[in-house]
Parts: sequence; C-alpha cells; structure tokens
Amino acid sequence: MKNTWKLLLSLLCAAVLIAPVPGAASGNAAVTYGTLLCDMLEAWEGSGSAERVDADAEALGDEVALSIARHWKQVYLDPDYRLLLLGRDDPAQLPVRGRHAFVVLGYELLNGGMTDELKGRCDAAAAAAKTFPASLLVCSGGATGQNNPQRHTEAGLMKDYLVDECGIAAERVFTDERALTTAENAVNTFVILQAQGVETMTLVTSSYHQRWGQVLYNALSAMYRKEHGYSAEIVGNFCYDIAPSNPAFRQDARIAVRQLGQILGLSSEEMSRLQRPRGGSR
Repeated sequence: MKNTWKLLLSLLCAAVLIAPVPGAASGNAAVTYGTLLCDMLEAWEGSGSAERVDADAEALGDEVALSIARHWKQVYLDPDYRLLLLGRDDPAQLPVRGRHAFVVLGYELLNGGMTDELKGRCDAAAAAAKTFPASLLVCSGGATGQNNPQRHTEAGLMKDYLVDECGIAAERVFTDERALTTAENAVNTFVILQAQGVETMTLVTSSYHQRWGQVLYNALSAMYRKEHGYSAEIVGNFCYDIAPSNPAFRQDARIAVRQLGQILGLSSEEMSRLQRPRGGSR
C-alpha cells in the first residue's frame, strides 16, 4: 500500500515545481512551495499576512499554488467561513450539483470497533446522503488502532454502519480501506472519485478536522486538474461537531501544512522549516 501511495504521489508531483522562482515576495529570497506553506502558516498564526501568501502564489505563477493559497485564505483566514454541523444545520442548504459525492473520513478504531466519533461522522454523512439521494458516498480509512487482531478497517465498518444502521443503499457506498493518514485519505479517494466521474464533492468529518482535510483535497484537485484535466470541486462541508480528544489535533493548521508539504513533494530541508505539531498527526 505504501509503495502504491508513493507512486501516486510521485506521478502527481512530477509537474509541481519546487525549484526556486525569481522575483521573491520578500527581499531577494527565492520563492518556493516551502516558502508559500511557511507564509500560509504564519498568516494563520498572526505573524504574517494574506497579502504575502498571495505574493508567494503569484511569484510561483502556477495554478496549483494559486489554488492552494486561495483555499487557505477561505477556510483558515476568513473569520466568516462557516462549518455546517449535524444537529444544527439542514444539509439541504449544501450547494450540491453535478455528479456529486460525500467523502467521509475515518477515525482510529478502538479495540477493532467504531468509536462514537466515527459513528457521528457516519451519522452526518447519512443525513446528508438522504437529503441528496443521487449522491455517492466514499468512505476512507484503513486498519487502525491497537487490539484489532481481525484487522477491521475504518472504511469497511463505516460502510456496514451506513448500510445496516442508517439505511443507505450499499451500491452508493465506495471504500478506500488502506489510508492511515488524512493525506492518504485524499490521495486514495481521488482515484475513486476520478473512476466514478465525480464532479463535485462535500467533505464529511469532525468539525476540527474539516479545514485540515479540505486543504489537502483542494490541493489534490488542483494537481489532478493540471496533470489529468480532471478535478472534483469542493462545494461544501458537513460535520459532526466534537472537540478533538487528541490535543495534537488542536494544531490542525500545522498538521495540514506539513501533510500538504508531503503531497507536494517538498524536500526534507523545506519540510524542516514547517513547524511540527506536538504529538501525533493522523
């Protein structure tokens, strides 16, 4: 699985230039994708600015960089960006259009079974899917957690729950049972989205995980568009509202930029410049 994931990343990253670009955003330093990601994080933390992020993207002059910068400003820098929450918001307000999929991200299993949080993500997905019965569902998550001798997968249990407990037709649900990180969720499910001809998608996950996930999916969409002429546009979000049980997940912006750096193929030197979150980062 890891070799397959690395191959997919290498193919996508081949056209994403990490080489320095003349005409830096600040001083005489060259702009790279590493520069862009560092400045995105600094803008979120308040020590940088959205204008600097824009200048980096324009200096790179690449559609992938421009898309990454634009989406980061939307979900992390715009204080008015709104998350739609299960139990508070009607999923009917989602701007679903075209051939659409709800992409449901997994959560680590406990003793080989689903946690309440993972069930909550599925409950949110089911509510949205019942509102839009023509939409597909794509569940992602591999065999995780300690004490899981049968190697149950998040995605496999999610599909069973959606079908058996939520009443979703099995033929609507597709699964990626290999992903172990959010970056792998994005890489693996994009293969499914393209194969199914999905044009638009809505990410379904926990509220603290939504922005982090969107940053990665938006980048993959831009990379696919550049390399393959295919993209699946993020048109909305729907969330199970819960605080993270892992304190590291409160640093979701830091985790997002580091995983984005992995997807973009940043060098180890450039990765070292990105602030590492304390604790784990699924």
